[in-house]
Amino acid sequence: MSNFTPYLERNRAFAASGAQADVPQIPFIPFKQLYLITCIDPRVEPAAVLGTRLGEAIVARNIGGRVTPAIIKDLAWIVHLHENKTPDADWFEIAVIHHTDCGTRLLADDELRAGYAARGGWDEQTSLEMAVLEPSKTVQKDIAKLRSAPELAPAISDIKTGGYAYDLGTGKITTIVQPG
Repeated sequence: MSNFTPYLERNRAFAASGAQADVPQIPFIPFKQLYLITCIDPRVEPAAVLGTRLGEAIVARNIGGRVTPAIIKDLAWIVHLHENKTPDADWFEIAVIHHTDCGTRLLADDELRAGYAARGGWDEQTSLEMAVLEPSKTVQKDIAKLRSAPELAPAISDIKTGGYAYDLGTGKITTIVQPG
């Protein structure tokens, strides 16, 4: 039996429930007009931590929940779709969530970072910048990166972007950058 087998069983139950029929009509335009950027850490699962349901939000997950060039390119596509397919709808809101005890802190370790770069990962400087040591500081940097991304201009000025820190110990999310 594979580790994935129980998930296939859960999927059969999901498919039998009919919940898949209650999804947005326009691809990539979620019901709640929300784009979440968060970490791949399984302790930060948006469905569990935020109660995110199918069709409510787009969830982008990468290490650290960082705003990367790939995230910006994905957002440029979503913004373009939103402007052209739902021009009268409320604008998206983007929520960037970093968390305590993030595994990216290991990128601050010189030896691990050098080994990762040698494997073909990011260069050492980029890796160091990806480390989430203090979520309240890194989330501010990422909000600034979103707000200044040329690929998102001029639409980004109409999109609320907020930054948040999730505390693994308490389970609480704190607003670091007010949506605006």
